[in-house]
Amino acid sequence: MQHQTHAHGVLTVANLREYFHGELHDALAHCNVSVEDQTEQYVVNLLTLFARSEQLFEHTSEGVRLKPLVQMLSEALEAPTGPERERGLQRLGDVSLFIAGFFAHSFARKLVDVDYHIAMGGRAYGTLAVGLAHGRRQVLARVFAELAAKFLPLVDALGEIADAARHYSQADVLRLYELWLKTGSPRARGLLRHLGVEPTPVAIRPQ
Repeated sequence: MQHQTHAHGVLTVANLREYFHGELHDALAHCNVSVEDQTEQYVVNLLTLFARSEQLFEHTSEGVRLKPLVQMLSEALEAPTGPERERGLQRLGDVSLFIAGFFAHSFARKLVDVDYHIAMGGRAYGTLAVGLAHGRRQVLARVFAELAAKFLPLVDALGEIADAARHYSQADVLRLYELWLKTGSPRARGLLRHLGVEPTPVAIRPQ
């Protein structure tokens, strides 16, 4: 794979799929996350697809945007056919994984937090795995089952890729601490320690 960093910091990549494959492989190793080859390839394909904004965002009556996750879930469950339901659940899982991994820091001060995306995405993949387990797509069912079971570790791995060129402000450190409290993310804990902060649970007083 050929890539070059220009003086203004923009990375030019000759082959996006190869770039994501290398970055994801390294991030998984750094986070001590092991997944099957088919699952790793699925995530690489997802990253390559969503690198194009028109594949991530949707045209709605309110303009080009991401649909709320609850709306995506409702549309999937109410789909008139099985394949449409599967596509809806798959997109819900894919979008949740991508957003939680790459944009966790943007959730600060928003009503919907990263743990919500983790829960929704994991359940979507898990439902898909159960639905496909007894058909002719058992390989894909195993991929979705692993995505569901390792959703948080995969979010951490994607965060490694996103954070490669990130500089942390005090607000970012506070957000990392909040992220660790909400999800127990090993990556968030490791970053906090790297930044000189020892994460400790907050004691909750009994009512």
